[in-house]
Amino acid sequence: MGKAVPTVRTIRLCARSSDALEQAVEALQRGKLVAFPTDTVYGVGAHAFLPGAVAQLYVVKERPAQLPIPLLLPDAAAMEAVCADVSPLAWRLAERFWPGGLSLILSRAPIVPKAVTAGGPTVAVRVPDHALARELCRQLGAPLAATSANLHGQPDPVTADEVEAALGGRIPLVLDGGPCPDGMASTVLDLTVSPPIILRSGPVTARQLAAVVPLCG
Repeated sequence: MGKAVPTVRTIRLCARSSDALEQAVEALQRGKLVAFPTDTVYGVGAHAFLPGAVAQLYVVKERPAQLPIPLLLPDAAAMEAVCADVSPLAWRLAERFWPGGLSLILSRAPIVPKAVTAGGPTVAVRVPDHALARELCRQLGAPLAATSANLHGQPDPVTADEVEAALGGRIPLVLDGGPCPDGMASTVLDLTVSPPIILRSGPVTARQLAAVVPLCG
């Protein structure tokens, strides 16, 4: 049986309000979870370097423990801190598709808690094409361990209303930035195998990727 989900008061703030970002950063620094819009779907995130906060993501979302959680980064340069042996190919893909809807799977650096990677040796990273999400990471001074702001297996949320319907009473803060422009979870490309393989199709197509890298299959 999974851990019980504690009931909390969920506050919803307009992402454009003067203190929304400050409140979100403060909550994340204290190990709380925050939902926010991205270029793809709404995400719910934790301070990636706080294992206890990351563990809450699994509980709140009822997410299976064996599923890793991706990292959102403020910029491509942040890959060097959380990924080991970033290849020239990874930099080329980042230059071509970031910020945007492509997640890259690379070997994790020691700084990344095992709570993020479900104990595995790899980590998925992405720079979102959404100024608020990137600024959250910048002001936090750390990546966000973030996944879709829903219960596991349910439709990905693209509005704050959908986030509240799914996670209201489970997380303390929702930043309402209006509907997400894309509405589709990111493409996931595994760079730890040769040739790379697409693990999930999304906004960045196989044809677009093939212009940069030979793909498996």
